Amino acid sequence: MSQSPHRQEREELNELLALYANLRAGRPHSYIDEEGFEKLIDHFDDQDQLNDALEASEYAINQFPYSSTLLIKRADVLIASRQYYPALACLEQVEIMDNSDINLYILKTDALLALDRHIEAAELLHDALDRFDGEERMELLFELSDVYDDYEDFDAVFDCLKMVLEMDPLNEEALYKICFWTDFTGRNEEGIKLHQKILDEYPFSALAWFNLAAAYQGIKLYEKAIDAYQYAVAIDEKFDYAWRNMGDAYIRLRKYKDAIEVLTRVLELARPEDVIYEAIGHCYDKLKNFAQARMHYRKAVHLSPDDSQLHYKIAGTYMNEQRWESAIRSLKTALTVHRSQPEYNLALGQCLLQLGKVAEALQHLAQAVKSRPKNLHGWLALLQCLFKEGLYEEGLHYLQQALAFTNNKPVLQYYRVAFLIETGKAKEAVVQLEHALTLQPKTLRKLLDLYPAIMQHQSMVEVIARHKKSRSL
Repeated sequence: MSQSPHRQEREELNELLALYANLRAGRPHSYIDEEGFEKLIDHFDDQDQLNDALEASEYAINQFPYSSTLLIKRADVLIASRQYYPALACLEQVEIMDNSDINLYILKTDALLALDRHIEAAELLHDALDRFDGEERMELLFELSDVYDDYEDFDAVFDCLKMVLEMDPLNEEALYKICFWTDFTGRNEEGIKLHQKILDEYPFSALAWFNLAAAYQGIKLYEKAIDAYQYAVAIDEKFDYAWRNMGDAYIRLRKYKDAIEVLTRVLELARPEDVIYEAIGHCYDKLKNFAQARMHYRKAVHLSPDDSQLHYKIAGTYMNEQRWESAIRSLKTALTVHRSQPEYNLALGQCLLQLGKVAEALQHLAQAVKSRPKNLHGWLALLQCLFKEGLYEEGLHYLQQALAFTNNKPVLQYYRVAFLIETGKAKEAVVQLEHALTLQPKTLRKLLDLYPAIMQHQSMVEVIARHKKSRSL
């Protein structure tokens, strides 16, 4: 009965190792041929015994000094041992003897990159392209694309992958990679033309349809992107990334029901992800189906419990239903993760106000403006709270800070009018109102929203009427 190939190989290796031990010990009849040395070096390399591999390669080259194969193997082990200059010296010997071995250029590139000689590596590969065709030329193009990526010539990466696809339009590695680089370099129009050309010849390439769709999506042609994604999933109905991206395109078009349908398909095809549940929750949120939105946000939280934004979004659904206590609980959970997040403090302050908890609300609103002092929305919420609660002196104090941080926004100047009136500074309020009306008359409505009673003050009414009359002349 014949031996299994694996067992036979093992026995041959054991014989080689015994011969090699004899050779090292200087015993007679210890000859190993070139192929045997190749196997020994490969064995030691596979076992991560680099010193043994180097020693074996040295014995090999002493016996076969003109073997380019053994010199390349020694160079490979030297690179793995981080001995880059000796490796380059080895490869220079190979180049003199036989410059037609692709491994010569790949290994030399590895050594040059390790020495931060990126430009030399790129020039080496670029010059070598003319020596090869077919699979070997494509292998060099992939190597060259990695070199360009390493020293951040990203357009050149795209160009290399494009050249591969011009040689082999269905090359999966190139199709996968060029999708990313099309988006990264912003060369979407070029990507569209490239993939349209591929699809003219190979209309059943799901990857090419996907890349075409992604390029359309990159220039916000969402309808065309969706059409292309639909071709991709028609060819490969389990193409989960096509379903996922199609969902994003539907969201961009505000077609939330369609987005929910295709994103649900993603959950059927792939392992559930928090981002998919969150996206579905967002769609239900926009459709004002807050219970379903909340359910999907909670599924996302289950997968990503430390994502405070998800708790914030759950709170938002409760706020839309005016369920303030529930919203407060979710916001407090969010704040345990990110205590100083201004949006969370702002929302919590607004919820507490709805329940009449003014002192606690003011603490959170003040924290919101402290965390993000240039954010106008936080200042407005704080000032509205102070005005509503009759804290006019405090309001004037915060107004000065708000104006300084927000570059004297006109709406704050209108708010200042209200606080000045309520603190008995009517003359100053008149001057302030005239100034605000000169700056931005349309923002007067913000003052009326804050303080409708201003129309009961004759001096204020006269200023507003006079300004309107001057504008109509």
